[in-house]
Amino acid sequence: MSQGPDQHEPDVVDTIFSYFDRFMDALHDRVLRPILLVGRFLAYGFILLLVGLVLVSALVIGFVRFSTIYLFDHHVWITYLVVSALSTSAGLLIWRKRRPVPLRKP
Repeated sequence: MSQGPDQHEPDVVDTIFSYFDRFMDALHDRVLRPILLVGRFLAYGFILLLVGLVLVSALVIGFVRFSTIYLFDHHVWITYLVVSALSTSAGLLIWRKRRPVPLRKP
């Protein structure tokens, strides 16, 4: 009996590439994908941190300028007093909400 074109065994090269493809898929899923996810998380977190820092700085600067000009009639020291009181109050509130680190055993 002669074998037709559909009934031949897979070529050695096809078999090797099939094993190599499965190995690379497993390597990607188990090793590279978690590394890429962590890198993406760190990059986006850093970008969000910088955007937040710029936004908070712009809001504080805008508040200082607005309050100096419109609220306190160009008396900058009153604005600084208000900003420092707000900052100190926020810091004390955050300090009060903190939880102590458990003591380490030597």
